[in-house]
Amino acid sequence: MYLEIVSPEATLFSGEVTSIAVPGVNGEFEMLKNHAPIISLLTEGNVKIYGSISLDEEIASKFTKPSDKVTWLPISSGVLEMIDNKAIVLVD
Repeated sequence: MYLEIVSPEATLFSGEVTSIAVPGVNGEFEMLKNHAPIISLLTEGNVKIYGSISLDEEIASKFTKPSDKVTWLPISSGVLEMIDNKAIVLVD
């Protein structure tokens, strides 16, 4: 699935991932390829990106990599839209 993470300052990430987990208002949930279309508000927490990804040096400091296959992005709030195997996450 394709993931794009956008902040008011810049596009933080765009590329193919295995799955993502996000902090929804009713709790964390995960999306895999072919997930049903969804729009959700996000709360404070971590966007967890699963898969081997590469990050631009300019924004890499915003992310945490607990392992080679998992990357976290702490957020204070945001919105997620998932449709046709493309997830767009707008974050603060």
